[in-house]
Amino acid sequence: MTTAVDTDVLVVGAGPVGLTLANLLGVYGQRATLIEARTELIDYPRGVGLDDESYRTIQVMGLVDQVAQHTVPQHIARLVNGKGQVLVENNPRTDEFGWPRKHGFVQPLVDRELHAGLDRFEHVDMHFGHELVGITDLGDHVLVEVKVQGEERVRQIRARYLVGAEGGRSFTREWMGMEFEGLSPSTRWLVIDVNNDPLGTPNVYLGADPRRPYVSIGLPHAIRRWEFMLFDHESAELVEDRAFLYRILADHVPDPRALDVIGQRVYTHHGRIASSFRNGRVMIAGDAAHLMPVWLGQGWNSGIRDATNLAWKLTSVLAGLCSDALLDTYDVERREHAKAMIDINMTAGTIMKCGPVQGRIRDLVANALNLVPSIKSWFTELRFKPMPRYARGVVVDHSLRTPGSAALEIAQRYLPMVDAPAKKSPVGVQFIQPRVNIAGERDVLLDDVIGNWWTLAAYGNSPARHLSQADLEQVQRHRIHLVAFVPETQREWAEKEYAASPVPVTVVGDAHGRLKQWFDNRPIGAVFLRPDRFVAAACLGQEIPATLRAVLIAMSAKEKGAENVSGTGLHVA
Repeated sequence: MTTAVDTDVLVVGAGPVGLTLANLLGVYGQRATLIEARTELIDYPRGVGLDDESYRTIQVMGLVDQVAQHTVPQHIARLVNGKGQVLVENNPRTDEFGWPRKHGFVQPLVDRELHAGLDRFEHVDMHFGHELVGITDLGDHVLVEVKVQGEERVRQIRARYLVGAEGGRSFTREWMGMEFEGLSPSTRWLVIDVNNDPLGTPNVYLGADPRRPYVSIGLPHAIRRWEFMLFDHESAELVEDRAFLYRILADHVPDPRALDVIGQRVYTHHGRIASSFRNGRVMIAGDAAHLMPVWLGQGWNSGIRDATNLAWKLTSVLAGLCSDALLDTYDVERREHAKAMIDINMTAGTIMKCGPVQGRIRDLVANALNLVPSIKSWFTELRFKPMPRYARGVVVDHSLRTPGSAALEIAQRYLPMVDAPAKKSPVGVQFIQPRVNIAGERDVLLDDVIGNWWTLAAYGNSPARHLSQADLEQVQRHRIHLVAFVPETQREWAEKEYAASPVPVTVVGDAHGRLKQWFDNRPIGAVFLRPDRFVAAACLGQEIPATLRAVLIAMSAKEKGAENVSGTGLHVA
């Protein structure tokens, strides 16, 4: 007997993570309810850096045009010393995922666009003034108690799953009994945001000045942010002292007294991570699961990665396609990368806070390293940033085809591929997103062509040609989109040739040769792409059937005939 529920997924917290998760569930056709203890969205600026991975998620949500107006693409960051000398420039030019690597943005305005996006979905509800006060996991659903502002009663909500995204002081995490491991350094920072940017410089300066480390950031809509480190003897109350603000800004702006200050706050950096992101039917995401310093702008983006990872897995379970065990891979995949991001952010903070002697040593080392092009590019192109790579979870090893884990290196098994340039396996990393051509459309982003669910793509051939009738039935059951990547010169021929396929195949013209280059560099003829665009498996053409079976095991796929327990079903664009 199925328990009657009010919603499939109850999301707690209307910050960027909760809003993103609710939007993605809406796109996937799932019933979701989002509750927020406050009576409105937070209106003061917080996050200022949005990366290409997050932009790709915004693309899936269908909100690129709405968000873009509040961003500055190609945001350049420069680490400077106390003399203004550039020690490191971070200016990555890659667009491998379809978007510039870095964007400056105004978080409250972007959050509003994410909130407005929920109005598109009849099956997604949003409630302000609803504070989570109780959780009971009843095995087949979660019973939640919510205190409604202005009412004496406590409302009960029944949900199949609960996701706490209510920030660092998460009630959900405390209920789960998870440790919040890590450090909270005593260093405090004063953040000052102003309108009518008095400088007009569009980028980011990280001032590793021993006298007082600072950050200066040009943001959209003529907003300027400064962040200054406070010393131990300086109290947090100085945030309200205009004379102190004028004094601290005197070296950074011609006339501090003329500034239009729109906000000032004191905050402390944290580097913490929960001991687990899941307990039964209850999960946490974003700051509820991990806190990290702001140096590389990854707090907001790490939370978006959580929501992106979790949304398709919850949908797969709710749609009856996969067992509940799939949700264990959310913790397996996301905790390791979040921990890596915390570690590198903590290291960046240490570099910023060098004293006079250490600062001189740092400057000398930086100058020497900048003379080596390969090392300089390592910083310039942001290659020091740990890119997500899932070695365990919904992945299949390239060489052994073992489901659930993937080795870093490719074992070369067949001649003449022993000298393929790329030795590292692409399994567990995000697939590229070039611009391509299809019938009737030219120069479109790949994700807009292949849709928002699973994809099996082969280069130069139709993957359907390698699959039996039983295999094709599994492909259809799990809504796996079959795609043939071909050179643009062959596209019209392939569209005619594959038109009679027993399962529809989308022919994608490799207009700029970037897909061919990707396959050229690897002993690979086909890829299985997850809904979050990570490579679940990669193989040669003849290995597609066996790899398909391994992927189904890795994703905890249910046997044919399982019921769809979701109220709305799975929407695949």
